[in-house]
Amino acid sequence: MTTNNFKYTKIIRSWLIVGLIMLVGQVILGGITRLTGSGLSITRWDIITGIIPPLNAEQWVKAFELYKETPQFHKINSMFTIQDFKFIYFWEYFHRLWIRLLGFIFLIPFIIFVLKKQLDFYLVKRLALVILLTILTASAGWIMVQSGLVNRPWVNAYKLTIHFVFAILVIWAMLKTIADVYLLSSNKENLRKPIVSVVVAITFLQMVFAGLIAGMRAGLYYPTWPDMNGEFIPSVLLKSSNWNWGNMINYDSYLFAPAFIQLTHRMLAYLLGGLTIYMFFKLKGKVEEISKKWLVISLILVVAQIVLGILTVLYVKGQIPLFFGASHQLVGLLYFMSLLFLYYSLRKKKA
Repeated sequence: MTTNNFKYTKIIRSWLIVGLIMLVGQVILGGITRLTGSGLSITRWDIITGIIPPLNAEQWVKAFELYKETPQFHKINSMFTIQDFKFIYFWEYFHRLWIRLLGFIFLIPFIIFVLKKQLDFYLVKRLALVILLTILTASAGWIMVQSGLVNRPWVNAYKLTIHFVFAILVIWAMLKTIADVYLLSSNKENLRKPIVSVVVAITFLQMVFAGLIAGMRAGLYYPTWPDMNGEFIPSVLLKSSNWNWGNMINYDSYLFAPAFIQLTHRMLAYLLGGLTIYMFFKLKGKVEEISKKWLVISLILVVAQIVLGILTVLYVKGQIPLFFGASHQLVGLLYFMSLLFLYYSLRKKKA
């Protein structure tokens, strides 16, 4: 950790916090867009002109006609009226507008702060990384959308997961920057316990599986808990002949991949719950107050996350419940962020 003891103004610190909040909002909007099936409603990516939505009946009809050319309309939503289309258009439009607003709120102050020499070289490098990762996330998002505009009615699950992972990396990079600017660290020696690193790593893996569950719509196949349609381990996973890459690719037509992804996601959730409880009791009496707060927050969030995951599964009625699904994603992201803040708070403070 290094910021060369550069004195950052209160405005810059607040600006970084706003940026992090907006990044979290972008991810959650992406989740809502997925849950509502809205991601393919806008078939073009016009960076400038795309800011303006359809403003009259003629423009709405034109946008609807473009959507009618997609496989999603022909295979799933052929009964859609223009009012139905407007609903899914709104979420995708809001999702895209938010990232444009984020760029506006982030880039313009960034340029101003650089010109006024209010940022040191370290922070410029860190924020340049955030910008680069954001561009990669947006690019992966458009590649993801294109995968659902040809032959299939949904985006490719693996491309969706790559898009989601890039978004997580953007938040991670911004969070690390904030932790450094606020000099988050400890006065105590040797507190960066391996248990924290392990929990962070497993949580990141869990988020990869969360992306796969979303892309494969795996949550729809086993809407029961604690069993999976009456089985602890789905029988499709017990046949050795099913364990091949072809079944992982053909997740739309065969149950193996959704069963494997959902079972793994559930097992990782139980593992993280147990490890977080263990971490809390192992570290609570050894860390400083700020780290203890993040320990408590992590514990609360992991319990809430498991409960929300169970409720999301139990309330599946042909589709993922929007409130529980979005809340599950938000709390999972906040849990991961709390672990990162905990991790950085255990760094040895430099003299």
